[in-house]
Amino acid sequence: MINRCAIIGLGLIGGSLGLALNERQLAKHIYGVDTNRENLEMALSAEAVHEAVDLREAVSDVELVILAVPVGAVPGLLRNINGWLKPGTVVTDVGSTKQAIVDEAKSVLRPDIHFVGGHPMAGSETSGVAGADSYLFENAFYLLTPTPDTNHAAMDLVRGMVKGIGALVMEIPPDEHDLITAAISHLPHFVAAALVNAVTNMPVGDRALALSAGGFRDTTRIAAGNPQMWRDIFITNRDRVLESLSFFRAAVEELEEAIRAGKGAQIYHTLSEANQVRRELPIKPRGYLPYIYEVVVTVPDRPGIIAMLASLLGDAGINITEIEILHAREGYGGTIRVGFATSDEQNRACDLLRARNIKCRPKA
Repeated sequence: MINRCAIIGLGLIGGSLGLALNERQLAKHIYGVDTNRENLEMALSAEAVHEAVDLREAVSDVELVILAVPVGAVPGLLRNINGWLKPGTVVTDVGSTKQAIVDEAKSVLRPDIHFVGGHPMAGSETSGVAGADSYLFENAFYLLTPTPDTNHAAMDLVRGMVKGIGALVMEIPPDEHDLITAAISHLPHFVAAALVNAVTNMPVGDRALALSAGGFRDTTRIAAGNPQMWRDIFITNRDRVLESLSFFRAAVEELEEAIRAGKGAQIYHTLSEANQVRRELPIKPRGYLPYIYEVVVTVPDRPGIIAMLASLLGDAGINITEIEILHAREGYGGTIRVGFATSDEQNRACDLLRARNIKCRPKA
């Protein structure tokens, strides 16, 4: 689809994009640029890029430039590469904030250079190309933020790339994007970081952290993200983050007041509402993601147990969509969640496992 493209920044997202583009043969030649030599070498070794070059050489004769750097670095990059790009080059980014970047691109880039704002809703707390995965974007939302001025051919190119790497395209205006991501991405990171620091600063902080269990670890997992990246996000999307925080603060104060006043009914109502909404999220969030039919399997702790399950289901022609270890006790056993695309596969899996005396149950 693309003869030559350049990926600037070979971290988790840039590296994963390179792997996906190369493995799916969506780009014939991929140039890679990164200030970290180790990242460059790992990207070359993993075949996330075909050639490591300097910035000017990378962008001078390509059809597509992907800026996979922290959002705070994007304005400077746009200014640097503007004079080196050939007419008609398409530039896109992967930043978690869009309005400021879209405005900057319109201000900085020449009229014959076409910018398309992009944001893959995928990632992990692991940073660097070492955590890159060619399937990172599979069935993940990839938000594109065109404006009335966006070139249609450029939009088609980026849209085709996104679909080609297995992601789900969603097109929304930049300002709406920033409010949505502030609510569902930036606010949770703010809360996770604040919660870690709050517990750390308590008189019993050291002991509390040593005893931290699943709830605390799950809630604060994203606090392990790249501090530079999140600093830039909070600055560039400041107004929307603060707007989201005002809603969060109101919710905290409402529950705090109910606890202080001992209003059991109100506390129960608030928790029940949150419980219901949260339970609906992984099942079918407003029709955008496919329904996952789940089976919870109880297995003994022995080498090869997951391989055995996968082989058993695979030999029967039952395809696993998702698999996750829920709980495990070394030396005894644990529970595994297995997801399927259809209810028929869910039912067949249960029947097959039970016929082999493997404890399992469908998850509603």
